[in-house]
Amino acid sequence: MMTAIAIRPEALRDAIAAALGDKVRQITLALDEVTVVVSAADYLSAMHTLRDAPGCQFEQLVDLCGVDYSSYGEVGVEGARYAVVSHLLSVSLNQRVRVKVFCPDDDLPVVASVSDLWNSANWYEREAFDLFGIVFDGHNDLRRILTDYGFIGHPFRKDFPLSGHVEMRYDAEQRRVIYEPVTIEPREVTPRIIREDKYGGLH
Repeated sequence: MMTAIAIRPEALRDAIAAALGDKVRQITLALDEVTVVVSAADYLSAMHTLRDAPGCQFEQLVDLCGVDYSSYGEVGVEGARYAVVSHLLSVSLNQRVRVKVFCPDDDLPVVASVSDLWNSANWYEREAFDLFGIVFDGHNDLRRILTDYGFIGHPFRKDFPLSGHVEMRYDAEQRRVIYEPVTIEPREVTPRIIREDKYGGLH
């Protein structure tokens, strides 16, 4: 079986820009990797084009994750806090692209689901929903996948407390797992250096 020879990153960037047209908000080439930013309104249509258009043909979605930019300031093209980043692979053309879409509403981050385009997006989108609270419109089974059923909040958000909201333990008397308010007191750990006498041969 012959492997397709990857085209130059510059040519890939130009092919993607031509295929997406005015759906492109920003397209960059860094370290031989192409990153394209699209708006939430054009996201589903753009992903459909990237999957099917000649010169693109990204048959596989290999990764999808959420990002919380709250501590980075105005980094997005729309100054939004939450983004979804996807990595697409074309096996037939031996090329990759990174797609970024910013959620327009920080209070209720929503973007379209691409699980109907790539089955692999199903669990990735559930993970981003669970950890970041990003809602994927059109997902047919959007529920938590990593945290427990009664978990409160989204642990990968930058404002999520380090000790969480609740703690759980097994209660032998009730013979079940119970949830209680967090009892861990936040504290700052200051490292100390303790050296024994004659450390390192010094007298």
